[in-house]
Amino acid sequence: MTRASWHVRANALVLAWLAAAAVLTLVHRWVPAAQWLMVHLLLLGAVSTAILLWSQHFADTLLRSPAPGGRRGLTARLAAHTAGALLVVAGLAVPRFALVVAGGVLVAGAGGAQVVVLVRQMRGALPTRFRPLVRWYVAAGTALPVGVAAGVVLARGTLSDAAHGRLYVAHVVLTLVGWVATTVLGTLMVLWPTVQHARIEPVDERDGSRALPVVAGGLALVLLATATGVRWLVPVGCVVVAGGAGLVARVMWRQRRAAAPVVAANAARPHAGRTAPVYVPPVLAPASLAASVLWLVGSLVAFGAVVVAAPGWDAAADRVRGLVAPFAVGFAAQVLVGALSHLLPVVLGGGPATARATAAQLERGAVVRLVLVNGGLLLFCAPVPSAVRVVVSMVVLGALASFLVLAVRAVALARRGAPAPAHPDTPTDAPSTVRRSGAVAVGVGALALALVVGVAMDPPAAGIPIAGAADGGGSGRVEASGRTTTVRVEARDMRFVPSRVEVPAGDRLVLEVTNVDDDVHDLVVANGATSGRLAPGESARVDVGVVGAALDAWCSVAGHRLMGMTLDIVVTGDAQVAAPDDTADDARGETAGPSAHAGHDGQGADGGVGDGGAPAPSAADLLDLMARPDDAFVARDAALDPLGPDEGSVTRHVTLQVQEVVREVAPGVRQRLWTFGGTAPGPVLHGRVGDRFVVTLVNDGSIGHSIDFHAGALAPDDVMRTIQPGETLTYSFTATRSGMWMYHCSTMPMSVHIANGMSGAVVIEPDGLAPVDAQYALVQSELYLGPQDGEVDAARVASQSPDLVVLNGYANQYRDRPLTVAAGERVRLWVLDAGPNRPSAFHVVGGQFDTVYREGEYTLRDGGSTGTGGAQVLALQPAEGGFVELTFPEPGTYPFVSHVMSDAEKGASGRVVVTP
Repeated sequence: MTRASWHVRANALVLAWLAAAAVLTLVHRWVPAAQWLMVHLLLLGAVSTAILLWSQHFADTLLRSPAPGGRRGLTARLAAHTAGALLVVAGLAVPRFALVVAGGVLVAGAGGAQVVVLVRQMRGALPTRFRPLVRWYVAAGTALPVGVAAGVVLARGTLSDAAHGRLYVAHVVLTLVGWVATTVLGTLMVLWPTVQHARIEPVDERDGSRALPVVAGGLALVLLATATGVRWLVPVGCVVVAGGAGLVARVMWRQRRAAAPVVAANAARPHAGRTAPVYVPPVLAPASLAASVLWLVGSLVAFGAVVVAAPGWDAAADRVRGLVAPFAVGFAAQVLVGALSHLLPVVLGGGPATARATAAQLERGAVVRLVLVNGGLLLFCAPVPSAVRVVVSMVVLGALASFLVLAVRAVALARRGAPAPAHPDTPTDAPSTVRRSGAVAVGVGALALALVVGVAMDPPAAGIPIAGAADGGGSGRVEASGRTTTVRVEARDMRFVPSRVEVPAGDRLVLEVTNVDDDVHDLVVANGATSGRLAPGESARVDVGVVGAALDAWCSVAGHRLMGMTLDIVVTGDAQVAAPDDTADDARGETAGPSAHAGHDGQGADGGVGDGGAPAPSAADLLDLMARPDDAFVARDAALDPLGPDEGSVTRHVTLQVQEVVREVAPGVRQRLWTFGGTAPGPVLHGRVGDRFVVTLVNDGSIGHSIDFHAGALAPDDVMRTIQPGETLTYSFTATRSGMWMYHCSTMPMSVHIANGMSGAVVIEPDGLAPVDAQYALVQSELYLGPQDGEVDAARVASQSPDLVVLNGYANQYRDRPLTVAAGERVRLWVLDAGPNRPSAFHVVGGQFDTVYREGEYTLRDGGSTGTGGAQVLALQPAEGGFVELTFPEPGTYPFVSHVMSDAEKGASGRVVVTP
């Protein structure tokens, strides 16, 4: 195998990891533990493979001596690392801790073997000028096995929350800073001047030799902080590491300035006998490398600030996950793209013409791609609505993924060879002129379009007022006074302060609204004026218009008005009636708005503003409990799969994404639900006593949400806090007691959040639970219907008068799509009453329970003390759960219901079809 073909195959492995990360990013909403997988496919897969490959390549070049074992040894290390990384990914996805351990050993072994090879290579090589640079790779390789060991212990999941947080911070610093960043900074000392065609001056060597001890010292400070628990040492260490990166950046800046005049002279050099086309040097590699260093420094500073500002180590581990995007994408992915765009043409070979052609191929759209990646990432990190982040993340992904396509094309071009260019100084396929300013405009325009699309997906979250809302409402026929009354209003503790505003008749009223609460709010005035959705800390100016009559105002977020978020606008003084033709108003630029009562006619169930016409159709008016779903309807799978063989306690990683979705809840009846993972109720989590659950909550909704797991016993202060749209929270707990436990959103008003879909079940099996032939999980909940395609009716929730009582989120779905078992089979039925208000009395018509397990205790087991005892109902209050077991004696159809019969008649019913 030639050197070029070997490098093609080795780098194909890097590209394969990148492609896998890109595909997973596209489908991450449907993949458990997706965020963890995306990060590790990129960093453990693509970046670490590239580090093993290229650090050895640069060490060979710098030492001018082949490595012990040569290419065959490097191939073995790459194979061990790849197998180990795949095992780690599989072990966490399945999950199987034994696979994680095996994979960790292989990954750590590959990194340790690389260190041994480099040390032997340094000792056997003759002294060279750049020998000290190889020490960067030795230091980085030393950090990898320790970081991997920390990750394996974290995967075991047996630590306390504080210990878990400290070890997590150490794991992040060892792997991301110690392994990845240290390798990159050392490589830049030799790669950057190569990219810039610049000389390495003695002063550059001096700064480079000083940078490594600085980086190592900062890394040691952070590790000392995690070992001792002194959190303020973390930002100190991060600043020191950033200082070492700054020394490298200073070298890069100096070399860039020294190379600029040479590049300019070459660009202006004419061809013999004619004017040369303007040659613009490659921009992707140098710009990507430079930008990656900036993202690294910014991520380091932010990392230190986040850790020290957190209330504890467990909270710090949760919050630093928000820095994944700038580090993984801004630094790691971007440095990988920049380095490969320069190195691939070098190793592909084929002669100068082919090298120029492959370089030009990788350079296509460079400026646009750079703007999209860096500008898009800046937008993603900014306080923008969740919908904007989703759209922008897809733009950034597309810009990065384009490199994969261009790399494949470059390899194909190198293999078939390229024709000689018309002039030796003109790269094949390169345009004679490159309008970089135009390319920047294209990139900025694409980002602006992404921003507009994201805002259009969720206007209230972006603070966009309702059309026509800023003008003239509530003026009636009053004559404008020409004065403006401005009042400051705060949203605080589920109240507007002040809750009453006085305005002289005829004055224009302007409300300066600030949200000082910890949840999303808005202010809607009955005439249609609105602030739009305001995140905590945000403000808006609401122009109510000329006021001539009293007006109501409220927060339109579901349930908030009912909890007291109302504002009374009261008119004082005598109003002057305007001229019939409204010329006085027209002269002042005023227009008459809707009457003071128009907003009431257009309200939704919770005070949402309509269009001033008829109210939205009520979903309750469409409800026909005898209706059957169409043939395409698929009932939710109620089967609860058995757990695998008992291998002791395991760690189960779960990602729950808050999504607002429109779902059918009965035939022809649709509601806009708030969900965990797109389903209401959320997915059933399943485990044993001793299992550790690491749940990542991602708020992709438009308002604040939280989560409360009854299956875990821990202080609620931090893990049950409300997070805002776009934020992420990690909730970890160890299941110490068995039962069927509820989880739900605990953001106020809690009843409304639960009633609109935000609940689910955790099944923790008691010790010694016997196997059965079939088991199903049923969650009973209530629906209080708002308008068709609208959200929950908060007033009906408060009245505790549900329109529907459902099992697994849909009325009567198991009546029309029955559960099935065979006669004589033993069946276990897990049942949870998620409420929020109604009790359940679970009963199977024609069946008798010989085992009843309720709230962690058997009230009847195997027929009781006599062996002939039975039970007819599993009685549950809201938030209670358990299971029953029975055997159906003969074939037939056995209905099951809540024996609160009015609830059964509202949808809490189903059937079991028993076959011979």
